[in-house]
Amino acid sequence: MMQKKYNRVVLKLSGEALAGDLGFGIDPKIVSLIAEEIVDAHQLGAEIAIIVGGGNIWRGKTASELGMDRSSADYMGMLATIMNALALQDALEKRELQTRVLSSINMQEIAEPYIRRRAIRHLEKGRIVIFAGGTGNPYFSTDTTAALRAAEINADVILMAKNNVDGVYTADPKTDPTAEKFTALTHQELLNKELGVMDLTASTLCKDNNLKLVVFSMMEKGSIKRAIAGEDIGTVIAG
Repeated sequence: MMQKKYNRVVLKLSGEALAGDLGFGIDPKIVSLIAEEIVDAHQLGAEIAIIVGGGNIWRGKTASELGMDRSSADYMGMLATIMNALALQDALEKRELQTRVLSSINMQEIAEPYIRRRAIRHLEKGRIVIFAGGTGNPYFSTDTTAALRAAEINADVILMAKNNVDGVYTADPKTDPTAEKFTALTHQELLNKELGVMDLTASTLCKDNNLKLVVFSMMEKGSIKRAIAGEDIGTVIAG
C-alpha cells in the first residue's frame, strides 16, 4: 500500500491547467479531473495546501508590457487567482473534502483572510487550504507565493505540477529533441543554469529557506499522489 513521504505539501498549479483545451477561462471538466486527483492524493493522509495561478484569465506581466500600469495589472491577476481558487474549492467540496480559501486580499464575503496560524490549523484538521490572491502585493508571481507560503507553514515540499512537461530539462523538450531531463538538481544549479522552472525571486527564496521542490507532470493519472509518496517521478530540486 502506498505511504506518504511528505506530511505537509504545497501544490502549485498553473492557471492554464484549469483552461484545458479551451486555452482561456475555466473548463469545468478539467477542474473536475484535477479535483479527483487531489482527492486521491489526500487519502494518503498528507496535509495539502494549494496555490493556483491566474494565467488562464489574466496575465499582469503581459498587460504591463502592453502599456498598462504594472500594479493595476498585477492586482487584476490576483483577482483571477481568487476566481480559480473558488472554482477549485467548489469541485473539491462536491467530493466531500473540507476546503478553505484564504486570500491575501480582503474579500470576507467569499474567502477567509490569510492568517498564517489559521492556515496551519486548517491543515492540521485535515482541510484542504487554497491560498488565493498571490502575496497581496504587485510585482510578485504565484511561484513566489508558493515559496513564501511553503516557508511560512513549514511545508516539507513544494510540488510543482506542470501541464506539458514531466520534469526539468536542459532545454524546452517540445522544441529541442536533444533536450535531456534532470532527475535531480541543487537550488544553486537551478539558478546558475537559468532553467526557467520558476522566476528568480521564487528560486532564491526556495534556496535561502532550503525548500525542496518536485517538478512533475500533472497529466499522468495519480501523479500528485505518487509525488506525495516520494516515488521517483519528475525532477527533485534540493540542497
